[in-house]
Amino acid sequence: MTSYAVAHLRNVEMGPDIVAYLETIDATLAPFQGRFIIHGGEKEQLEGNFQDDLIVVAFPNRQAARAWYGSPAYQAILHRRTGNSLGNVFLIDGVDDDHRATDILSQSFRRSTVSPFAFDRN
Repeated sequence: MTSYAVAHLRNVEMGPDIVAYLETIDATLAPFQGRFIIHGGEKEQLEGNFQDDLIVVAFPNRQAARAWYGSPAYQAILHRRTGNSLGNVFLIDGVDDDHRATDILSQSFRRSTVSPFAFDRN
């Protein structure tokens, strides 16, 4: 199943380190079949106030995504991004083509709901 590396970056300081990062990241992705799906870009704001940058890189599976992030090639350039931006980065799996919103209701990762009457208030 396709897995994605997602980065929500803010306060990116464009300078020599970020330029060097951008010039070398593609080579770190290639051995793991990683490809950019979203890389910043102009946004059309529909709700909220998102002023930051969103980057999404697709990999064939979670194993490839994890291997890319931990690879010596990527680790060698990572400081160029983390030293010049703030952000959150995580891996997340995609869904199958036939996925429907209600499919998550039967998943084991479903959030449990607790009745407000389940606790003794005394």
